[in-house]
Amino acid sequence: MESFPRRAKRRAADAAPSSVTEPYDQQRIPDVSQSDNQLIDVLRRHEIELPADQIELLGRYAEIVWEWNEKINLTRHTDFEKFVSRDVVDSLAFAKFIKPGEEILDVGSGGGVPGVLLAILRPDVKVTLSESVGKKSRVLEDVVARLGLKVDVFAGRAEELLKKRHFDALTVRAVAPMKKILEFLKLSWPSFGRLLLLKGPSWVEERGEARHFGLMHEIALRKLYSYPLPGTESESVMLLLCPKDRLGEFVDGKEE
Repeated sequence: MESFPRRAKRRAADAAPSSVTEPYDQQRIPDVSQSDNQLIDVLRRHEIELPADQIELLGRYAEIVWEWNEKINLTRHTDFEKFVSRDVVDSLAFAKFIKPGEEILDVGSGGGVPGVLLAILRPDVKVTLSESVGKKSRVLEDVVARLGLKVDVFAGRAEELLKKRHFDALTVRAVAPMKKILEFLKLSWPSFGRLLLLKGPSWVEERGEARHFGLMHEIALRKLYSYPLPGTESESVMLLLCPKDRLGEFVDGKEE
């Protein structure tokens, strides 16, 4: 398996809609600010190529979130190096496994990763954010409004929204252990196709705990992708979970 940095260029291109043909370093970017240049430099170091309009939106997103971060704790990634190496890289990993035109529900959106970044990186999909903490959901409303994104924000628990709407996929990053996530969603599987779950190296132990409590009887789990966790010897892992009788719709081969 290729390491993530070596595949970053290809994945960034794969994640973008087909109407985008030129990466940022082939476009003329007028009047870029100093912060835009800093972001471009970091993206280049990580071998990530994106269209100019997406880079501009990513920069504006980061600045808005960092502005809010002085009032409410949203993120520890308060410079472009951490923002790119963790938030952008993770969001590109999710984008790799989302199909054009799909409706995505980002569960526990927090400061907007991966949900808001997916809306920027994949304008060909429909993203809805769910956040049960009132002050965070209000921040998300401000972020999407100031960025001009067509993104819905649901101020409540994802399970409540899933009683009313159907989604092709759920995205979950840094929300809770696998056991708790499966408990939250136990009655909601008819309302979505699959769960894309980003975890660290403890995912194997978390799977064991979920199995111990009988939460995996009807659920298939597949490891889709892994890549280095910056600054550590560990890795991030993209997992797919879905009802066992639907696994063939999303992946080929046997369960992980």
